[in-house]
Amino acid sequence: MFRNQYDTDVTTWSPTGRLFQVEYAMEAVKQGSAAIGLRSRSHVVLACVNKAQSELSSHQKKIFKVDDHIGVAIAGLTADGRVLSRYMRSEAINHSFTYESPLPVGRLVVHLADKAQVCTQRSWKRPYGVGLLVGGLDESGAHLYYNCPSGNYFEYQAFAIGSRSQAAKTYLERRFESFADSSREDLIKDAILAVRETLQGETLKSSLCTVSVLGVGEPFHFLDQETIQNVIDTFEKVADEEEGEGEAEPAAPAEEGGDGTGDQDVAPMET
Repeated sequence: MFRNQYDTDVTTWSPTGRLFQVEYAMEAVKQGSAAIGLRSRSHVVLACVNKAQSELSSHQKKIFKVDDHIGVAIAGLTADGRVLSRYMRSEAINHSFTYESPLPVGRLVVHLADKAQVCTQRSWKRPYGVGLLVGGLDESGAHLYYNCPSGNYFEYQAFAIGSRSQAAKTYLERRFESFADSSREDLIKDAILAVRETLQGETLKSSLCTVSVLGVGEPFHFLDQETIQNVIDTFEKVADEEEGEGEAEPAAPAEEGGDGTGDQDVAPMET
């Protein structure tokens, strides 16, 4: 993307019908560290990559608790995500105080989308440069939504956002049909495996990812580092065993024949 005469104001349309500053905000989401969400009928798991700016700094928090039944994972500008998560927390508290019942996840997502959309219609504002995966549980079951900086929102069975998220999406697309009936442990395992796909060869350790879970009878909470490492060790051990079994298979015996030169000097048949 390059600067042009139509991207100085968020309310200025280009001749092709595009709002460039909104597209730039969506590009900021793609540059952020990866965040992943999965849901079954009874549980929602959110995971993210812990990415530090340098070896001397700690990573920034990318998953936030909104209420006991709602959590959010972000990719993009962390400062914008922190402000929006605080807004969501305020909405949840106000609804609980007024109606003495938990805030439905879908209603919160609509309020969040409306807040983001306003920033695309005011010349003195800018779009929020952050994408949010909102996971929650209410009377209608488990939900996972993606809120875009443009004000759009979509519900998913599983989704990934941020840098290198395409590899995680490919993994999720291969397995999403089984997620609805997955157990809590299987969802956590799939979330961590999807995170590993975004690392592109880097060794997965518990310090490189954060995982949270909520479900029926289980308020939103974060998994500790030891639990995450145990899950990682489990499927890496299985992978090593499968690799060892493959190497142990005997090689097929060579065909007996003349001087052992075979057909090395024979030209292939034309087709």
